[in-house]
Amino acid sequence: MSRYALAGRMRLRTLVLGAALTALLGTFLTAQALQSADAAETPLSQGKPATASSTENGGTPASNAVDGNAGTRWSSAFSDPQWLQVDLGSTATITKVVLNWEAAYAKNFTIQTSADGTSWTTINTTVNGTGGVQTLNVTGSGRYVRLNTTARATQYGASLWEFQVFGTGGVQPTPTTSAPSGTGWVKMDQAKWAAQLAQFNALPMHPAPANAVRVSEFNAACTYSHSFKDDPIVFPGLPGASHMHSFLGNRSTNANTTTESLLANTSSSCGPALDHSAYWIPTLYQNGVAIEPRGVTVYYGSRLQDPTKTVPFPQGFRMIAGDAKRQVATPSGAPGQFWCAGPGGEIGRSADGNWPICAQTANLTFQLVFQDCWDGVNLDSPDHKSHVSTNLVNGQCGGAFPVAIPNVSFVIDYDTHGSAAGYTLASGLASSMHGDNFFAWDNVALGQRVKDCIVQKAKCNTAGTF
Repeated sequence: MSRYALAGRMRLRTLVLGAALTALLGTFLTAQALQSADAAETPLSQGKPATASSTENGGTPASNAVDGNAGTRWSSAFSDPQWLQVDLGSTATITKVVLNWEAAYAKNFTIQTSADGTSWTTINTTVNGTGGVQTLNVTGSGRYVRLNTTARATQYGASLWEFQVFGTGGVQPTPTTSAPSGTGWVKMDQAKWAAQLAQFNALPMHPAPANAVRVSEFNAACTYSHSFKDDPIVFPGLPGASHMHSFLGNRSTNANTTTESLLANTSSSCGPALDHSAYWIPTLYQNGVAIEPRGVTVYYGSRLQDPTKTVPFPQGFRMIAGDAKRQVATPSGAPGQFWCAGPGGEIGRSADGNWPICAQTANLTFQLVFQDCWDGVNLDSPDHKSHVSTNLVNGQCGGAFPVAIPNVSFVIDYDTHGSAAGYTLASGLASSMHGDNFFAWDNVALGQRVKDCIVQKAKCNTAGTF
C-alpha cells in the first residue's frame, strides 16, 4: 500500500472514530475507575504468551493486549471471525475477564477456556456489545482463555487495548511496571580477568595453512532452543517480565540465568559443545503464529586494521545490540532491515512496506551486528550498551573503550518467504529487532579460537579449525 493510500485510510478512520469521541471520553473515565479498583490485583494474563488469528500490522501484535500497557493494542485483520488467546501457564480458576476495547470493537463474541488449547468450553456469550471497557463476571477454569469475535461494530478489525483475565492459579504474574532494567554496572573481577588473559597469552598459535582465507572469523552454529517471556540481562530474576524471546544456545536459559548457571548446565543448541553461552532475539510472528529461526550463525570476527590486538570476552560478559523500543517504518532501502537470502531474492514488499516478500527459493534473513570495543572494566552496564562501543578511530579501539573484543554478529535464517500480510516481532515493528549475548564459553576453547582465527586473521569453521 502506498503512503498516500495509507494516509487516505487513516483520514477515513479518523472521521469514523471522531463521531465516537464523546463515548470514548466516558470509556476513559470508566477505565480510570477500573484501573483504580484493580490496582492491587495483577491479571493472571499479564505478560503471558498470546497469539491471535491475525494482526492488522507490525505494530499491533497479540502480545500488546496482555502487556499491562493501556497505550498499546492488538488489532486484527478487517474480517470476521477473529480470535485472541492467552496461555496462563497452568490451570487457573477464572472469575472475571475485562476487555478494554479500542473504538474498533466487536459487538458479538464469546469467551472460552481450555485445558489443552484444543477442546474449548464457552463461559460467556455477548450479543450486541457496546465496546468500551467491558467487565465480564464468569465461572470457568483452564490454562488457555480465548476471545472469539464473530461480528465487528465497524469496518475495521477487532481491536483491544487490554485483554485481562482474573482468578486464581495459573503461573502467578510479576508486575512489570516497576521492573528494573538489569542490575546496573557489573564490575569485572580483575584477578579473574588477569588469570584469563594470562591463560590466553600462554596459548600456542596453530599456524594457518597457506591456502587459508585471510579473514578474521570463527563461528558458533545454532538452532532454536526454547521460548520464554524472560530476559536475564534486562529483567534478571523476573520471569514473564519481558516480551517473548526465542532462545539459542544454552538450553537452561531463563530469567534466573547467571554465569554460574550457564557453566553448570551446559546442554546447548549451538556447536561447538564448549560454547555454553546464551543468545536470544525477539520472537517473529506471522498472523499470530510464531516462526522460529531455522538456524542462526553467530560469527566472531574483527573490524580492526590490526586484529592482533583482540582479546577474548571475559567470562560472564553481557551486551545487547538493537533497540526494542524503536518503532519506525522500514521501507525498501531503509538501513538495518530484514532481507531475502537465496536465488531470486526479494520479489515484493508487504502491504505496509516494512517487510520483504522473498522468492520461493529465498528465505527471510536478518543480520544483527554487535559492538567491538570495551571499557575493560565492566561486564555489563545499566543500558547493557554503555560499557561497549562500535566507534573505531582509525580502525582501532581507544579512548573510553580501549580493549578490542571480537566483533559478534547474528545471521538469522527463517524458513519463511513472506506475504502481503507481513510479520510482527514480539517487540513490535521490524525496526525493533535486537539481540542479547550472555557469554559463557570454556575459556581455553574461546581463547584458542581468538588466537588462531582472529589474531592470525584466518577464516575458521565451527570447530575452530581452518
